Amino acid sequence: MAANPSVQPAASGAAPGRVDAGASAIDGLAPRQIRKGSTGGDRIFRGITGGVGLVSLVVVGATAGFLFLEARPALRSSGWLDFFTSSVWNSSNGNFGVAGLLIGTILIATIGLVVGTPIALATAIFINEYAPLKLRRWLVSAIDLLAALPSLIFGLWGLFALQKTLVGPAEWMGHHLSAIPIFRLSEADGSVSWSRSVFITGIVVALMIVPIVTAVSRDVMSQVPRDLVEGALALGGSRWGAVRTVILPFGRSGIVGAALLGFGRALGETIAVAIILSVSVNTNWNVLETNGGSVAGWIAIQFGEANANARSGLIAAGLALFMLTLVVNATARVIVKRTTRFA
Repeated sequence: MAANPSVQPAASGAAPGRVDAGASAIDGLAPRQIRKGSTGGDRIFRGITGGVGLVSLVVVGATAGFLFLEARPALRSSGWLDFFTSSVWNSSNGNFGVAGLLIGTILIATIGLVVGTPIALATAIFINEYAPLKLRRWLVSAIDLLAALPSLIFGLWGLFALQKTLVGPAEWMGHHLSAIPIFRLSEADGSVSWSRSVFITGIVVALMIVPIVTAVSRDVMSQVPRDLVEGALALGGSRWGAVRTVILPFGRSGIVGAALLGFGRALGETIAVAIILSVSVNTNWNVLETNGGSVAGWIAIQFGEANANARSGLIAAGLALFMLTLVVNATARVIVKRTTRFA
């Protein structure tokens, strides 16, 4: 067989595997030159994202600075320690304390998290793994729409639709679970208003955070590689087995982040608390009694008629809620990081 004349033998001094640049250019095989470093588009994108991040930090810092400056008169008159450890509100004497409001805020948000997260997780699993394709599209659109609804709608719905329905379960817990401190009624249990309690408020808040937790959890579960799920099914596993052994471990960090995102929204809920609950600054650990409230609900009720001194106290209460939210977000980052490392 005759040799191909277009192929030239390599020079005797050339290193093996090295392509001559001139011959490669003639044959159309010139290697593509790869630039080192970032391109102009990369630098523009990095500058835009860095600028947006810087603006976010500036806004958060400006908000914290404004709250601190406006809250200083109230904090000085009541004392820093007493402000966070007492439950009193007397604007004429300059005595302010948000301990009871902070406790009520945490109780309402905790009830919302405990009740709402399992519902949201079950809904996300049903949409991703069990619902037919046509129904799945409608459910995804409905969940996204519910997540965008204002809290006033949920508050009014809870006021007129859930209060009477939840009176029976509240009474049952008050009479049969009194061994648990948070369900133990006071001596004057005959005056308890079962329909305006922290428990019912927490249930309404739970329904409010279900859409956003469901939307984020569903998006996280949809990122699971389908070959892993199909492999689990091919090995003889059931659909629930694939969910339990593949999908939930893969999306654990995202699901935890979604639950804590819902918890953060529950902490700042205002309208539903103000509509359903008789907001009070008193410390109340019982979730079935009327007295209680949240920082956001108290600010919404009192701010319209507050004088200069009371307004400073309300802004100080907002500063306390701001600090609580920062602590929750920092804790969430730690939990998500540890969960991701464990996964």
